Amino acid sequence: MELRQKLEILADAAKYDASCASSGAGRKDSRGSAGVGSTGGAGICHSYAPDGRCISLLKVLLTNACLYDCHYCINRRSSNVRRAQFTPAEVVQLTLDFYKRNYIEGLFLSSGIIRSADYTMELVIEVARQLREEHQFRGYIHLKTIPEASPALIERAGHYADRISINIELPTQAGLAKLAPEKNLARTQAAMGHIRSKIDERRAEARPSAGPQPPPFATGQSTQMLVGADDSNDAVILRRADTLYGNYRLRRVYYSGFSPIPEPSALLPVKPPPLVREHRLYQADWLLRFYGFKVDEIVSEAVPDLDLQLDPKLAWALRNRATFPVDINRGPRELLLRVPGLGVRNVERILSARRHTRLRLADLIRLRVPMKKVLPFILAADHSPVRLGLDADSLRARFLPPPQQVELDFSAPPPPVGEITSVHTGEL
Repeated sequence: MELRQKLEILADAAKYDASCASSGAGRKDSRGSAGVGSTGGAGICHSYAPDGRCISLLKVLLTNACLYDCHYCINRRSSNVRRAQFTPAEVVQLTLDFYKRNYIEGLFLSSGIIRSADYTMELVIEVARQLREEHQFRGYIHLKTIPEASPALIERAGHYADRISINIELPTQAGLAKLAPEKNLARTQAAMGHIRSKIDERRAEARPSAGPQPPPFATGQSTQMLVGADDSNDAVILRRADTLYGNYRLRRVYYSGFSPIPEPSALLPVKPPPLVREHRLYQADWLLRFYGFKVDEIVSEAVPDLDLQLDPKLAWALRNRATFPVDINRGPRELLLRVPGLGVRNVERILSARRHTRLRLADLIRLRVPMKKVLPFILAADHSPVRLGLDADSLRARFLPPPQQVELDFSAPPPPVGEITSVHTGEL
């Protein structure tokens, strides 16, 4: 098989993995080194660093052949898909060719499991080793590791990669036992714990002086969870994510809505979850990481799923009307962060500006605050929300998305007289 054909197959097979963002990576170049440089097709994906830089990555699998039979995976052992496999040298050559032409700034490499987890992990590491040691590659490298591989191999991968990740796939062991019998939640978490300890050791040993530095290690780890492949509700998913953030200091948990695959297993749902569910989980994840919310504030045993019509912060505010309105000139940071429509950056700007003047609505407009969302929940120097008629139900109705408009096809001939017709609207 030609290299181009392999690239088409293995780049397409890698598109289901969402955990390839580059957050946490430092800017790199090749000044002062013998390596190839980059200032900035098939298999190229785009992610964003914390400073807003768009980072282009070559995103491929080493092979889509796999010993495992995970029911939700298109590359599972029993799947009837076209298989291909790169050699480490081929991945290295592709990466360098794209990199030298400034098409990419790094590599995201994953793989199906061939022969054994350790054998596959050795091949993945060999790609990174050749890039770093033989070609002085200074770009970004993200390696997808295998929890069943030996801790020594996972540690070795961390010495070559900027980011390593292990996909947890499903939030419960029951879900894994049903849909991915070869995978084990405890083993995955043990591998995450080992990676965390190595990252912590590297940070503790880092020396600010110009003296000898300890061996490099990955800056962080991430994971991915499937949404809608099993019967886990949003509360179960968010609690698992909160545990991963707290116990293993993950940089990100990615949520990937289940997508039906060709020749699906009978154990999988017939329909995918609505895409807005994945979006709401990301919004709730943001509240946990940056806004000081707890999982039990966002979801509960009584209401375990997120509201698909309203974002989780607004839904919380409507359930806790007694907390509002918040005075933007006096309210503490913790309460300002809970005002719908106020993000972290604007809260910091408000705290800075109110030291010098009493803020009015015009000041919020200059900050580009979404006024329709904010006004019912704040007090300002020239604003007090009208409380009459703003009970929870009527206030909720103000923020619901507009009803979907029915589009009529006037080009079609009219139905015969007396015949009943129906117009169907699309799903939300």
